[in-house]
Amino acid sequence: MHIAIIGAGIAGVTTAYELAQDGHAVTVFERHGSVAEEASFANAGVVAPGFTAPWRASHWLRRFWGRQRAALRLTWPLSSEDLAWLRRQRRASFADTRAINQAAMQRLATYSRARLHQVAGQLDYTFDRVEGLLILLRTERERERAQPTLVRLRDAGAPCREVDADEARRIEPALHPATPLAGAIQVPDAEAGNCRQFAVIVRDAAQQLGAQFVFNAAVALNPAQPASLWIAGQDAPYSFDAVVLCAGVAAGELLAPLGIRLPLAAVYGYSLSASVAEPVLAPRAVVLDRDIAITCLGRRVRVAGLAEIGGGGRDDAGGVLKLPEWAEQRLYRALTDWFPAAASLTNGVQIWRGARPMLPDGPPALGASGAPGLWLNIGHGAYGWSMACGAARIIADQIAGRASDIDLHGLGVERFR
Repeated sequence: MHIAIIGAGIAGVTTAYELAQDGHAVTVFERHGSVAEEASFANAGVVAPGFTAPWRASHWLRRFWGRQRAALRLTWPLSSEDLAWLRRQRRASFADTRAINQAAMQRLATYSRARLHQVAGQLDYTFDRVEGLLILLRTERERERAQPTLVRLRDAGAPCREVDADEARRIEPALHPATPLAGAIQVPDAEAGNCRQFAVIVRDAAQQLGAQFVFNAAVALNPAQPASLWIAGQDAPYSFDAVVLCAGVAAGELLAPLGIRLPLAAVYGYSLSASVAEPVLAPRAVVLDRDIAITCLGRRVRVAGLAEIGGGGRDDAGGVLKLPEWAEQRLYRALTDWFPAAASLTNGVQIWRGARPMLPDGPPALGASGAPGLWLNIGHGAYGWSMACGAARIIADQIAGRASDIDLHGLGVERFR
């Protein structure tokens, strides 16, 4: 089959690789000039299936009531679409619904981690990665509130243990001694990797299998024949045997002419990456401070996380990216609190903002779209890197008519109909 893929983020390139491995002729269309230019560019890169779960409505409702810091920051103005998304997210937070969605996400994340290791083992190149995760608990109150996290990790089968402050500092000897620490949770089988670096490697592997990548290409789905694309600069649509949509936040706009409306929202994440100043003063593994991950990936220290919805759009003025003041303060504070001498911050600091496409109930939308020949691999939210390899294999198996290796209940688009 000749299959088109829209989008060359981590979801698109892994899908291209899996389909090319199955012997299909694959053409990937990307509106940017390279792979992984948006949400896949400089994310935290954490792979920890036990942490994979839908957000609770309380994570954003607290912003209105002011009782404590929320995991999801709401920035006004909020569009009507944002408000509708938040209402749906609140409905999906009821315990029984959330349990079903969490189980689906953890199945996919666990499967995807295994597939990530398989794919990485097949490739001739390595990418920057670290093993192990340490969740820092600054106060006794944080330690008490972390107990449900321990239960969730254990229920998910993730090896983990609570350690006191002294042992946490032995695990991560570069932690700043002056910053208060009540304890930590160690998750030894979690990991982190450089998502964009892996995407470039997988693109090369897909090209060696015959996949073609067309960059700086604007495309549109053809309502009259969904398995065909209008390509900018051409007079007629180009037909394929199938099209796989992996377009991130642009997916909603591409699907609208077909009458397929999914409640996708852009949830913004932020990071800064700087050159390692002194390796012995940098983290050894992933260090998680509340909702910020600090990781040493190769020659760079990356501080990433946070989540924001709303704000009326995030277009860069003059092409210069500037973090919101609140995000910049949070990221720099986490770094200076724990690893103040790890990174060189005087020049060459790389700033990233990613619009992560998220569905209100948590899981992505995988599989048949309902339109002939059109398949979906979208809506992974903050878990795109940790779900990409598994989702790509699932799509390839579905297109081939094979049964998936995992239960796909709760991952299809039919739940929104």
